[in-house]
Amino acid sequence: MAAKTDLRHREGNMPPTLASLVHHSALKLTVRAGADHLDVPVRWAHVSELADPVPYMEGGELLLITALKLDAEDPEAMRRYVRRLAGAGVVGLGFAVGVNYEEIPGALVDACADEPLPLLEVPRRTPFLAISKAVSAAIAADQYRAVTAGFAAQRELTKQTLNSGPEGLLTALAAQLDGWAALYDASGTVVAAAPDWAGRRAARLTGEVERLRERPAPASSVVGGPEHEDRVELHSLGTGRRPRAALAVGTAAAPGTAERYAVHSAIALLTLTTERSRSLHAAEQRIGTAVLRMLLAGEPDHARAVAGDLYGGLLDAPFRMIVAESVPAARAATAGGDRLGTLAEALEAAAARSGEAVLVVPEGERLVVLAADGGAAVAACTGWAAALEAARTNAEHTGADEDELVVGLSAPTGPIAAAAAYKQAEQALSVARRRGRVLVEHERLAAGSVLPLLADDAVKAFADGLLRPLYAHDATGRGDLVASLRAWLSRHGQWDAAAADLGVHRHTLRYRMRRVEEILGRSLDDPDVRMELWLALKATSTDQ
Repeated sequence: MAAKTDLRHREGNMPPTLASLVHHSALKLTVRAGADHLDVPVRWAHVSELADPVPYMEGGELLLITALKLDAEDPEAMRRYVRRLAGAGVVGLGFAVGVNYEEIPGALVDACADEPLPLLEVPRRTPFLAISKAVSAAIAADQYRAVTAGFAAQRELTKQTLNSGPEGLLTALAAQLDGWAALYDASGTVVAAAPDWAGRRAARLTGEVERLRERPAPASSVVGGPEHEDRVELHSLGTGRRPRAALAVGTAAAPGTAERYAVHSAIALLTLTTERSRSLHAAEQRIGTAVLRMLLAGEPDHARAVAGDLYGGLLDAPFRMIVAESVPAARAATAGGDRLGTLAEALEAAAARSGEAVLVVPEGERLVVLAADGGAAVAACTGWAAALEAARTNAEHTGADEDELVVGLSAPTGPIAAAAAYKQAEQALSVARRRGRVLVEHERLAAGSVLPLLADDAVKAFADGLLRPLYAHDATGRGDLVASLRAWLSRHGQWDAAAADLGVHRHTLRYRMRRVEEILGRSLDDPDVRMELWLALKATSTDQ
């Protein structure tokens, strides 16, 4: 358990209050009104004999007067005067007796009691300067204690970070603040929280964290209000344009000076940890790039040797190859790179949470990923694609522009067949691009039918051009060559069966097929010609 440096103010270790001034033995102050309101902090002691000093007040002052320019015996004038002071945030009124009045006029005492505003009697032998010095000294002492406590908190946070990493830091920070703290990864997911119960509360702020991550680092925001149980500050972490993580701290009230030191220390320490992780991540990425190149070059043994413990486990089980690419429109808008970066962060975060290895290699406008088959990274990829697909659908309805990204996913494979898996992912990527889909899995293409591919505009154009002479012939009413060709091909060239389907004599069908050959200038004995004609008929069929 982390030792706690007490940052909360205790008796005798706090900003000056009216009560502490009253108990100051050298000042000899006497409370004449508002005795129940002496626990308020005093920000400054200010002397003013103006009839209306409010324009020069900031709030939190102890106002010191002798009533030189006041009609202190007029009840109505004193009520207005005191009401103005209280409305401006003045926390107390100090009245020096023996100067203009031998004692405090009853009208002022009654006005202060009615408001209520604490009224302190200042004896003649106590100069206002002594009160100002006492307030100034107490404020300076409190600031010194806050800075000292802040440095002690910084040492404790540093110690816990070195001993236990970010988890230890969060535990120490939560103790320092008498609240809770949580750390979010690059995808906005809670990765650590202290105390343990804070994880659920932090998870409810994921949307706020996502909005914070859209702003350039460093960025911060405050979440509070009736729907929240406490006051929460969110801070982005990292020195790059895109935040790498975020810190949330929840407290009952706004942090004081010492607590603010602790929060800033935690941000600095976590940023250092994040940047160190960034450097390690860059080194790992270079190793991953080398491993990928060796796999694609057909050198799995060399790839295993380079992968070592870092990626070796990934190559010992079936993995999937993922290829993601930003489409030209997104590149022109300079948003494609951000989409690729977001996808990479999501896959890496999912893999880290599940303790599995994932190999992520950026290649310009592409992202190549090796992820364990059935693992968290593949699941995150499909889930991310489904969310983007839904966002695109919504954008179509609202007319909003969405960044475009397409993803191809290979079938499960191993190191020996990595090059084939890469080709599968590229093929799936190409199909996704043509169909306007976010993600296509190669397995589904292989397990499905070729017929949906005939919906491609280029295929339809080819089919229309190939069959147009036959349709033109049939339009003259001199035969039904298209229907006859379809029947003959569907019966695999069996004359009697095809003629029966058409209700004509087989010699009539033979004549029609000779006319098809003459019009198209192609031989039906050629299997390639029969295949092209059949696909053309399927592509132009109204039944498809």
